Amino acid sequence: MCHGELHLKCFPKPQNSVWFSLFGLIIEKMPSASCDILLDDIEDIVSQGDLKPQDRHSARKHVVPKARKRNTQKYLQEENSPPSDSTIPGIQKIWLRTWGCSHNNSDGEYMAGQLAAYGYEITENASDADLWLLNSCTVKNPAEDHFRNSIKKAQEENKKIVLAGCVPQAQPRQDYLKGLSIIGVQQIDRVVEVVEETIKGHSVRLLGQKKDNGKRLGGARLDLPKIRKNPLIEIISINTGCLNACTYCKTKHARGNLASYPIEELVERAKQSFQEGVCEIWLTSEDTGAYGRDIGTNLPALLWKLVEVIPEGAMLRLGMTNPPYILEHLEEMAKILNHPRVYAFLHIPVQSASDTVLMEMKREYCVADFKRVVDFLKEKVPGITLATDIICGFPGETDQDFQETVKLVEEYKFPSLFINQFYPRPGTPAAKMAQVPAQVKKQRTKDLSRVFHSYSPYDHKIGERQQVLVTEESFDSKFYVAHNRFYEQVLVPKNPTFMGKMIEVDIYESGKHFMKGQPVSDAKVYTPSISKPLAKGEVSGLTEDFRKRLGTHLSSVPHTSVVRRDPASSRMALCLQKLRGDCALGVSVGLALFALLLALLVKVYN
Repeated sequence: MCHGELHLKCFPKPQNSVWFSLFGLIIEKMPSASCDILLDDIEDIVSQGDLKPQDRHSARKHVVPKARKRNTQKYLQEENSPPSDSTIPGIQKIWLRTWGCSHNNSDGEYMAGQLAAYGYEITENASDADLWLLNSCTVKNPAEDHFRNSIKKAQEENKKIVLAGCVPQAQPRQDYLKGLSIIGVQQIDRVVEVVEETIKGHSVRLLGQKKDNGKRLGGARLDLPKIRKNPLIEIISINTGCLNACTYCKTKHARGNLASYPIEELVERAKQSFQEGVCEIWLTSEDTGAYGRDIGTNLPALLWKLVEVIPEGAMLRLGMTNPPYILEHLEEMAKILNHPRVYAFLHIPVQSASDTVLMEMKREYCVADFKRVVDFLKEKVPGITLATDIICGFPGETDQDFQETVKLVEEYKFPSLFINQFYPRPGTPAAKMAQVPAQVKKQRTKDLSRVFHSYSPYDHKIGERQQVLVTEESFDSKFYVAHNRFYEQVLVPKNPTFMGKMIEVDIYESGKHFMKGQPVSDAKVYTPSISKPLAKGEVSGLTEDFRKRLGTHLSSVPHTSVVRRDPASSRMALCLQKLRGDCALGVSVGLALFALLLALLVKVYN
């Protein structure tokens, strides 16, 4: 056999035409070898029985092409949908439900923002969702009952489920939580991971604490993406946990001891919010008065730094503070609450006006301490709104104890009063105490509610001219909701030009929880010196660091503070990524074969 002859048994016909031509270049120079069949030329592969080129050409006129109808709609749907046996994270619809306090609502906004930034669609229609993210509250039994019922309903509808909030954090081993994914209250920055694994059919639980060099942190980072429920209001958690050990509180089991965010991080978060059109900031935590005690600072120091960055026309609202930690800062707090960009409003829970009951609750103050705070602030901050909480029927509460509480309400006539019937929470010391009969608790709750509704806190304000900040729509959709200097609710006409603005109104009517105001015709509608607010549902705060953590998946998203992702773009990105992977695999295999052939050539020539 001479050089250039081809043995078919040694080199079968390659399947890939590209590599066949490559092989042809090499084979023409290969030395002869012992073969069974010799071919003089490559064209000899065609046998005598095969059609010649001219025969194939002449037969074409007898071929009648048949048009094939194509279901364009079905084809497009198949192109956009993944195979039935595959699960591609980042394209599903997620329904998020949150119960509880403003801290919990802030956590929910952060989780929604991260998921939307990754490509998931946050939907308000539970039935359309592929996964339910349920963010729970453990303060009272009814809230946990709603949470448990929602889990049951999701299971009945075959929805994927991820649980969040204080209930699973405090008691993750409850029977009705078995086999379900859980994201802890300090792990909300990893919600995308938990959702991804849950969609794949796995059960994931992240319940650990955030720590830095062994020191517990306030929680997830404040600069994460979020979707604000109200684009005009930013909720900032300044710390998590508290320093108390109240015998009735289950939240302590979930949120733990006090852990505060540094002042500079909170100020940066506020500045970012104002740049995104926010005109009202709420500071929240389990106890804002205890802020900073774990990091060598305090609440007034934070507030003075924050008021420096509040633009004209925007307002700051303080959250709940317990009496023990506000007592030592009364002078400074009065000055801050008199600031024109801070609402003259403070929420100070008393829980009971009986020192005996307060001692059993382990509240660490007496009724005299509470009165001192209230009296001082009412004197130094004229018109201030003071809200408080009361628990009716705490274990051991006598009729006399309850009557003392009634007298406190009658004396101060709190315009905002949260009345709660006592519910024993599992695992708390109060649950083991001798309980007040259920009927007695209900009756005391009704009696105190009757006292609260016996007075009208706003009647004397009819005829006043007030400046109010409009931030939302009323529940019945008939009015816009605004708040005056004292964070009292004022209903105004639904004029779209008012939203997010400060306007002057004349008060002409009052109710138990609100006033109604008529805009002054010749008064200027004041626009705060801040940016245009984001649209409802838009993602804010997508930082460069967050992009890196998402990976190449977000590499094509423009570098703006607001990002909109849709399922189609996510699918396209994933398909392109798969195509690049397939091409890379093909090139790798080809290079390996080429190296093998070169090795064979060297061996043969040698």
